[in-house]
Amino acid sequence: MAPATLTFLGAAGTVTGSKFLLTLGDRRVLVDAGMYQGEKRWRTMNWADFPINPADIDDVVLTHAHMDHCGYLPKLVKDGFAGTVWATEGTAALAEIVLRDAGYLQERDAEHAEQHGYSKHKPVLPLYTEEDAQRALTHFRQVEYDTDVSLGGGVVCRWTRAGHILGSASVRVSTDHTAILFSGDIGRHDHPVLRPRSTPQGAPFVVVESTYGDREHPEPERAHEDFARAIRTTVAHGGQVLIPAFAVDRTEVVLQTIGEMQRDGRIPVVPIYVNSPMALNALRVYRDPAHRDELRPDLDVEELLGLPNVHETPDADSSRELMSLDGPAIIISSSGMATGGRVLHHLEEMLPDPQNTIILTGYQASGTRGRALEEGARELKLHGRYIPVNARIVRDAEFSVHADSTDLMDWLRDLEPAPETVFIVHGEEDAAAALHERIAQELGWTSAVARYGEVVVVEPRHATVHWHRRRVPPGSGQVS
Repeated sequence: MAPATLTFLGAAGTVTGSKFLLTLGDRRVLVDAGMYQGEKRWRTMNWADFPINPADIDDVVLTHAHMDHCGYLPKLVKDGFAGTVWATEGTAALAEIVLRDAGYLQERDAEHAEQHGYSKHKPVLPLYTEEDAQRALTHFRQVEYDTDVSLGGGVVCRWTRAGHILGSASVRVSTDHTAILFSGDIGRHDHPVLRPRSTPQGAPFVVVESTYGDREHPEPERAHEDFARAIRTTVAHGGQVLIPAFAVDRTEVVLQTIGEMQRDGRIPVVPIYVNSPMALNALRVYRDPAHRDELRPDLDVEELLGLPNVHETPDADSSRELMSLDGPAIIISSSGMATGGRVLHHLEEMLPDPQNTIILTGYQASGTRGRALEEGARELKLHGRYIPVNARIVRDAEFSVHADSTDLMDWLRDLEPAPETVFIVHGEEDAAAALHERIAQELGWTSAVARYGEVVVVEPRHATVHWHRRRVPPGSGQVS
């Protein structure tokens, strides 16, 4: 029988596009099916032929519902995947929102590019449609935390709470001969909304994220003071605050923080507009009693959307009205890295005015508009035009719900038994390299930074791990 192998088809050499293919006997399991975001060289791979025939994949196992972990599913189904998508209840609920919205935006962006002539493609077609997203959702099957689930063919999976977003999990995939643990995105020790993460059972092989592998989250004397100061200053000057927020996990944390600051008198009470249908739908999922056991027991769930000065903008007409809004206000809109959605229209309107402030509340991947703003861009390309950046740009790193370097090391250190090999993924070059060095220095374990297209044997050996390194150039569409 051929040895079990793991192929890195995404989130290797970059932060996004998570896709890890396990070949276990005659069964093929894809762990995560994420979209590439950020740099163009990676984004274009969303359009390339998948390295294997999607019809040959038996199962997709999801760690959580972020776009860069589940957003490729409709394309996979469109191209022939007919198997089962396994996910926790929370992930399934949020993925429905994410995928429907993604299909809608794909169609709308294609129409907009066609009408305004800023795409080189004729005709301009979406990667997938809302109908494709709906078809993908019919493949979902829900699982419980901490329960062994048989996928068939001797493959067993177990989901353990990761504390990153609602439904997020680390997933252990095992057979009679081997086991591989995928961290997914790991949450911080103290999440402001969710219960703490749990420790999964160890495995001979571990695939760990490294998004913040080279940095620690700040511990300021007063929480979110940069955020509060930016709001106070902007309101005092009659400007408006725009907060690009990740719809499925950041909006509720931002609203919770604003509510606390208003009650404590740290910021003035001004109108707050949540201009993201996806964020509003995600907030309702968080408030659903069915998911209450995932939330912190001390959390007032009603406050996630219960502030008296919060206004919803669910439709296009109410969204357009915000473009002519007069006077101080806080606008929360997605996406969090300004890669698409309604936030782009707000940026186009607000960036030229120095009285306004844009507050970035999470990780900004390389090649995204959010990263460009974070790094001091003087202009930003939006809808085919360059817009001057005169507004103030503020970064509040405290909102991140990604584990930092020490969190990641603590998660690894707690694994029992310790792994033979750790594969480092989901990080930019410096972050992945830094985590690789910490693992060697502090734990003395064998680890490697994964490369796109690399294939490794994942069967335990007592002394050393037998590696087969085969590489595929990005975009080649082939795995050898």
